[in-house]
Amino acid sequence: MSKISKIILICVLTFSHSYASEIIHIKHQDGDIAYTVRQAIENAKDKDIELVFEKGTYTFLTKYSLSKYLYVTNHGNGFKKIIFNFNGFNSVVVNGNGSQFIFRGQTAPFVFEGCKKIEVKNVTLDWDIPFSFQGDVVAVNKKEHWYELKPYTKGFSWKLVRKRIEFPGINNFNFSNLGSSLPHNKKTKAVDYGAWDRSLKSNFVEEKANGVLRFYQYDLKKFPRVGSVLQSKGDKKNNRYAPAFLVRNSKDIVFDNVVIHHALGMGFLFERSENIKILNSGVYIREGSDRVMSIVADATHFANCKGDILIENCRFEGMYDDGTNVHGTYVEVDKIIDSKTVRVALKHNQQYGFEFAEEGDEVWFIKAPSPTRKETNTVTKVKVINDHYTDLTFKNDIATDLKSGDVLENKTWNPSFTMRGNTIRDHRARNIIIKTPKKIVIENNNLSSMMSSIMLRGETFYWFESGNVEEVIIKNNHFKDCAYSGSEHAVLKVSPRLGAAFSSTDLYDRNIVFENNTIETFDSRIVWADRVDGLVIKNNTIKQTHTFKPLYPNAFMFDLINCSNVKITNNTYKGTVTKGVQADATSKKTLLVKKNKGFKN
Repeated sequence: MSKISKIILICVLTFSHSYASEIIHIKHQDGDIAYTVRQAIENAKDKDIELVFEKGTYTFLTKYSLSKYLYVTNHGNGFKKIIFNFNGFNSVVVNGNGSQFIFRGQTAPFVFEGCKKIEVKNVTLDWDIPFSFQGDVVAVNKKEHWYELKPYTKGFSWKLVRKRIEFPGINNFNFSNLGSSLPHNKKTKAVDYGAWDRSLKSNFVEEKANGVLRFYQYDLKKFPRVGSVLQSKGDKKNNRYAPAFLVRNSKDIVFDNVVIHHALGMGFLFERSENIKILNSGVYIREGSDRVMSIVADATHFANCKGDILIENCRFEGMYDDGTNVHGTYVEVDKIIDSKTVRVALKHNQQYGFEFAEEGDEVWFIKAPSPTRKETNTVTKVKVINDHYTDLTFKNDIATDLKSGDVLENKTWNPSFTMRGNTIRDHRARNIIIKTPKKIVIENNNLSSMMSSIMLRGETFYWFESGNVEEVIIKNNHFKDCAYSGSEHAVLKVSPRLGAAFSSTDLYDRNIVFENNTIETFDSRIVWADRVDGLVIKNNTIKQTHTFKPLYPNAFMFDLINCSNVKITNNTYKGTVTKGVQADATSKKTLLVKKNKGFKN
């Protein structure tokens, strides 16, 4: 009997929900199980499969994994070593039964492509050795341009080679500098108060007594705090290998009771997928671990998805980017081919190869200087030139005033989004950053952030993540000590980032309600809004805390720039900040401020 036959205890056809399912039972075994799982998936006789794992701890190495070239949005493109590869299945169920999956080295653990139904449940993911470097900051000498670290050794992998740090040294891969780094509070593991993102590239490293390393960097302006824990994840070009779960061109997706303690990119990444639920799940550091970082990038990320997205009763902590990012994609007009055909360009290097549109998709045309969505046209043909450029042919003639540098946005692929009952804290960047014109509901969450807690930011610049919001409800959330990094942010920041060709005053985002929230804050800024039409801030309770010294004590609680139809009513503040509302001349024309307590209007 073959090895695969031994572990497949039962393989039967059962009928449920009108489709047949091949149930594959995976019996626990010691050692590397990656190839066994690969065989089980590749030898499946049915397009509806269920993998059921006997509860246990499983090890997955990359020696015999599938190697496949992948374009992965917001990550580095290239050959990825895939453990669970599901392509073209009608339905897939992965039931871990409370198991732990431990990975080693550069790997993309789960890839789902073109699946019609997906369910993953009851499983925890981790790496035996993280792709990071960590050390206690024991000394700093700004005059001599050095800082000293006592590096962590248990559970971490690194070495000093020719006066340079290298880590993690697994499967012949190393970062040769600390790269993207942040100091952390050793007790709470949160990013340190007042911290700034830093790219650390030392000139050289000296080994001192008692295992201490001294890092010299002559161009460093901001030094980590003595007593903090410095965490580094390597250089930007290489530190986003792959998400734990990559789902693309799929639909009807449920993750339930899935926990990720580490990943070499994002936690859950969805591209052009429909109807997604993440329930009772998490991204956070394993209990008892001395790591201060969980995963390398966003906990959850949705690029050009549609249908309904729900994230409920989840815990996101320790990741090195946003709790969630929901967005579409702007492509830039490179040239007009003919009356119906446009050549468009993907602009950010982590978007190269992304599928912007397919036949039948509706597309908006956005023509500078106005950021407003203009004509809608339907794609009839897609010709990919390469990973940068694509020719799109449309059903109707293109407007004669379209020009190079204008942008296109996919109208078809936009989701409604609900985030309810989650805890997001102790991580880099924002809790939530979101851009979709369909309904957004953010309610009953516990939020604490390094940067702005909630950011609404479409941008035709740098990331080229579309677009403006049209209906947002933010209610009944508890915000605690948000925006504690060194750069200036707010609890809620609405701030489009548009290229130089676009107007800096035209209205962009619309219809935002911020109500019945409890905000405990050490600093001043609550809402900072730019180019919003229709903003209601009402019935919020704001309490000053003394957790930290205010970073920007002279900022106004509510700061409005080029806004219209803003109402600030029935809010209560308890504290010493007296600067309540600041509005420019444009915003003042339609501003209503009344029945607030504790601050000046």
